[in-house]
Amino acid sequence: MTDQRIEGVATELKGKAQNGLGRLTGDSKLQVEGKLNEVKGKALDAYGRVIDGLDGMVDKAPADLRDPARKGLDFARRKPLLTTGIIAGAAVLLGALGRKR
Repeated sequence: MTDQRIEGVATELKGKAQNGLGRLTGDSKLQVEGKLNEVKGKALDAYGRVIDGLDGMVDKAPADLRDPARKGLDFARRKPLLTTGIIAGAAVLLGALGRKR
């Protein structure tokens, strides 16, 4: 289990507690913060699951590709937002190229 998954579960639980406390006290701001933390936690957990899955794939990769793949995964663990932005940008570019044809 990666740090992102642990942090994601903790953030999601914190959000659920905030949301519940906000509903109990009638504090709508606390409810909104709670919902945002729930979503953030779920996203971090999902990101961690992807990293864990890719980690398993690296072990099955050809020997000459394992080291560069591990370096890429280490980067993705340290910089999750930047990695997500890079992947999203690549997806947009590939989508645009596919539509021109």
